[in-house]
Amino acid sequence: MNRDLIPLFALAVGLTAGPAATAAKPAPLDYARLKPFLETHCIDCHDAELNKGGLDLDALGHDLSDPATLSKWVRIQDRVESGEMPPKKKKRPSGAELIAFIEPLVDSLTEAHAAGKAAVLRRLNRTEYENTLNDLFGTTLKLAPMLPEDSLSHGFDNIGDSLSVSLPQMRAYLDAIDHVLDAAIEKRTERPEPKIKRASYADSREGKQFIPKLWKKLEDGAVVFFKSQGYPSGMLRDANVNGESGRYKIRVTGYAHQSDRPITFSIGSTTFARGAEKPTYGYFSMPPGKPTTVELEAWIENRYMIQIEPVGISDRDNEIRKNGTADYTGPGLAILHVELEGPLTDEFPSRGHRLIFDGLQRNEIQPSNPNDKKKRWYQPKFEIASNSPEKEAEPVLLRIATAAFRRPAAKTEIAPYLALFNQELGAGDSFENALRTAVRAIFCSPKFLYLQEKPGRLDDHALASRLSYFLTRTAPDAELLQAADSGRLASEQELLSQTDRLLDHPKAERFIADFTDAWLDLRNIEFTNPDKKLFPEYDPYLQYSMLKETRGFFATLLKENLSVANFIDSEFAYINDRLAEHYEIPGVTGPDFRKVTLPEGSPRGGIMAHASVLKVSANGTATSPVLRGTWTLERILGVTPPPPPPAVPGVEPDIRGAETIRQLLEKHRNMASCRGCHQLIDPPGFALEEFNPIGGHRDRYRTIGAGERLNKEVNGRRVNYRIGQPVDASGEIQGKAFAGFQEFKTLLQADKNSFAKCLTRKLLTFAAGRELGFSDRAELTRIVEDLNRNRGGLRDLVKLIVLSDAFREK
Repeated sequence: MNRDLIPLFALAVGLTAGPAATAAKPAPLDYARLKPFLETHCIDCHDAELNKGGLDLDALGHDLSDPATLSKWVRIQDRVESGEMPPKKKKRPSGAELIAFIEPLVDSLTEAHAAGKAAVLRRLNRTEYENTLNDLFGTTLKLAPMLPEDSLSHGFDNIGDSLSVSLPQMRAYLDAIDHVLDAAIEKRTERPEPKIKRASYADSREGKQFIPKLWKKLEDGAVVFFKSQGYPSGMLRDANVNGESGRYKIRVTGYAHQSDRPITFSIGSTTFARGAEKPTYGYFSMPPGKPTTVELEAWIENRYMIQIEPVGISDRDNEIRKNGTADYTGPGLAILHVELEGPLTDEFPSRGHRLIFDGLQRNEIQPSNPNDKKKRWYQPKFEIASNSPEKEAEPVLLRIATAAFRRPAAKTEIAPYLALFNQELGAGDSFENALRTAVRAIFCSPKFLYLQEKPGRLDDHALASRLSYFLTRTAPDAELLQAADSGRLASEQELLSQTDRLLDHPKAERFIADFTDAWLDLRNIEFTNPDKKLFPEYDPYLQYSMLKETRGFFATLLKENLSVANFIDSEFAYINDRLAEHYEIPGVTGPDFRKVTLPEGSPRGGIMAHASVLKVSANGTATSPVLRGTWTLERILGVTPPPPPPAVPGVEPDIRGAETIRQLLEKHRNMASCRGCHQLIDPPGFALEEFNPIGGHRDRYRTIGAGERLNKEVNGRRVNYRIGQPVDASGEIQGKAFAGFQEFKTLLQADKNSFAKCLTRKLLTFAAGRELGFSDRAELTRIVEDLNRNRGGLRDLVKLIVLSDAFREK
């Protein structure tokens, strides 16, 4: 079958162009019951003539299946219930009038939103698609970049309303599954044995180039680096992958030279391909004394070579460049050798190979010259022997469809794929190629690409998929599917047991990474590069540590079931030596992350003081209370500020230091159209002004203009920035003043519900794959009340979400 026709085939077997599914249309608004209240208290200001606030009640429709109409009626309900409307200068409605208006309106809005949310189909996003195929087929491929980017909804990329499918995207799916099948189907007859390469910088091309001018060779053969990241890099050509991407063991043997303290270094890989990603696998340290071996495992792409980079050491006053390394007495990282072992093979043949070929007789086609098998270029070829292709293909396709659809597939469901298999055979293709074509079609089908959830209570298999994609970001594993097959997930005890198991699973790291990326915007950690003149201390080690801190902090709260209040303020941090230095916390050595009790008076408790958060909420040069205030409102308090009025210019910080951002914003707030929103947005942003764009604490701004010159060095070089005007981190929130960041956090902690409800909404949105709305309000309130009543922790909150109707229903 022509490969370009397979997406059309998938469309023909049921994929629709949009995300809508059949759902009951809600009843129209019972306007007759609302009309008396509206005519008495509202219509005078909100008619076609006055149209205050852009609301004309006469023109407002009653069809709540229309999202815009529903949104306006929700806004009316909220303002009336809160007492904001009718305004205080008008005659206030009686309690009976309010009840008579609000109760029927709430019932209608709840019904309308519930009907609308049940109509949304949710597609796997790029990450879920990649995880699912890799886990099913035992591959480790980067499939997400092959697909179009997923649209975001309030930071989340797994929201059903935002995930559609186009024909170009179907073609991309086809390319991706081809890539997976190529990697999973074995081309060998025997398990490959891993090979070991040992390489030394002393024998490398770089060694000949840089020894003894920039590197030093010791008597034991070790080569010493005296300078942190930069030229010359620590790439080692002979420790390379040449032939097959895969998982490899990396062993680095060395020690700290001319140092009484361990020296930290990174292990990563690099390539000569222009623009290619150059991953860092981790940071480690070598102690002084006898040689130490550091071992790790990493996936390394073909034609990549190991690269080792020391951190935290520098060529003092350029002594090495002036005089060479022979008499240099500064500390250095001595590397004796590097070993690369692999590729490592856990399964042979792969689980994907077994998924496709178990039960079939797949034979190697012997070459006409038997001696060809001994030659390096020989590549085995295979054929499937079958006397009854259709009969033998049917159980195979049934097995594959069951895996793809995440539930037992029926014979009627695979009939189109079996017909496609027969069509390919009839066109002269081989059994294996015809089977492969049918497999490609299965993995382009809506039953794989979409989570199959019917309106109402989820069945066990739909619930298993929702739970698995929530906590491990992939299809249900065998144990969870077995629980679904037996109907046990209907039991709350079994559901909680599976939740605990998945939270303890190594793949739960995906949940932590994906959720924090969306909630805290950590996916944009590399969006800006800090100005090197203003922030010379910023380096790759610091950025790496930023992400590890926030994700490790979340994981600690989850594992130890600590209070979610720790997200606002905590007595401990989860840091390594690089962050301890950045945060001015003494007594932390080494690159390993750990819980550290914060010194008294430290501002570092809670995620708002994490360098990762402070970086993504700023640009590389300066901070803006508007950006950070908006970030805090949306991510911490659950408030979405309105967009700025059109044609109103933004406020740009003055990096010359002539005016502070507070002074610039005071001028901006004098504009009537800006004052209301900035009174909401600016105070949280002012509190975070205590931190610079890379998360360093400050009481004065840095500037490239006039200011106090510093006699200070960073990474062996004198700093170029100057100290500018003082920081004013004071403000007022909800009528209460704060003098700085610590007092701001105290005010947030006093309100137990705001942050807990915000976090619950974010987690439930991520878990259910849809935006929450009016019909979810009561459930959100109940979850938060249960959490507070029982003084629960983060793990308890996840369980409350899993047990909620909002999670277990569509």
